[in-house]
Amino acid sequence: MNIRENKKQTWIPAKEQIWVIAAVTASILIVLWGLWSMLHLPSTTLHNRRFEHTFKNYGSIARLALFFVLANYVLLLIVKQHIWDRMGTIKKLIVSLLRFVRRWHTPVAVLAIAFILLHVVAVFIYGFKFNFTDISGLIAFLVLLPVPISGLFRYKRLDRKWHLRSGLAFAVLFLIHAFL
Repeated sequence: MNIRENKKQTWIPAKEQIWVIAAVTASILIVLWGLWSMLHLPSTTLHNRRFEHTFKNYGSIARLALFFVLANYVLLLIVKQHIWDRMGTIKKLIVSLLRFVRRWHTPVAVLAIAFILLHVVAVFIYGFKFNFTDISGLIAFLVLLPVPISGLFRYKRLDRKWHLRSGLAFAVLFLIHAFL
């Protein structure tokens, strides 16, 4: 019997497991705390400007986290450009930054999804309107749903680039929602 056969195969690599588990735990606590605090607000508070700032804050935190997550793809694209071959110092800096962003891509994405979920719930509590912002946000949220699932398949190389495709579709819809 080989030692490799004796090891249990997991979906998430061992070197990332601790941070992903910590991010999932923190996300669950954040969502539970956020939902508990929203459910215990008086109904008069749910429809005033102060609560609107609350759910916009959840969206702003998620936006910052998503920019970090998307930086993984931007930096990878930059490194693949051959123009940086002549500028060794800058390329080394970009590669080290890419290594850092890639290491934290999944934990930060898990935390971003927690804040997105709170943002969506708060919007529906406040009052969903059939305007461009709310509809584009709902569509972006629906496109986001397969991204973490395909991310798990990505670890096993079973996703056939669905994680990248659905992630980029979400990124475009997210940018439309956030800035238009």
